[in-house]
Amino acid sequence: MKKAKIAVLVSGGGTNLQALLDAQAAGLLPHGEIALVVSSNEGAYALTRAANAGVPAETVSPKRCGGQAAFESALSDLLAAHEIDLIVLAGFLTILSADFTARWPSRILNVHPSLIPAFCGKGMYGLKVHEAALAKGVKVTGATVHFVNEIPDGGEILLQKAVEVLPDDTPETLQRRVMEQAEWLLLPRAAELVSEQIVKEKSNA
Repeated sequence: MKKAKIAVLVSGGGTNLQALLDAQAAGLLPHGEIALVVSSNEGAYALTRAANAGVPAETVSPKRCGGQAAFESALSDLLAAHEIDLIVLAGFLTILSADFTARWPSRILNVHPSLIPAFCGKGMYGLKVHEAALAKGVKVTGATVHFVNEIPDGGEILLQKAVEVLPDDTPETLQRRVMEQAEWLLLPRAAELVSEQIVKEKSNA
């Protein structure tokens, strides 16, 4: 069976990338294969994770390319060269343009550390999301995997998982629990769901 080729886009430590690599090693991605890691930051530890797993990795940043259009052009060339079928954003801090996302309908996944539509949209990422959840006093938060379109966190929701907020939580402890109990489980599951769909479409083509 020909697997769906997955590119994981990262900017930092790569804990969500690690969850995907671990899932693949455990046989939880039978229809998908992580074929490429692209970082927007050459110092990202995620690149080390890719190297340790023997996955090809490249750095492409808007700054280095001289702007968004040149960056997306370089990224598109890289994805084409590796025959990528599915893009997974795993802590990728560069917003992709409407032009780019339109070329990948239902083929870009993102994980967001809240139950969308709560605490999402422009400027809501990382610890900011958990700070907002705690400031609001919610008793339940979680994570959402959604398809990516031109609106930040605006694409169709694929999977969600709730996580309890504890009375003594800090943004950091809450962030860790949401990762462990939701993000790291949902992202591989969603990647497999879409990969299976891609494999089916290819075999019927």
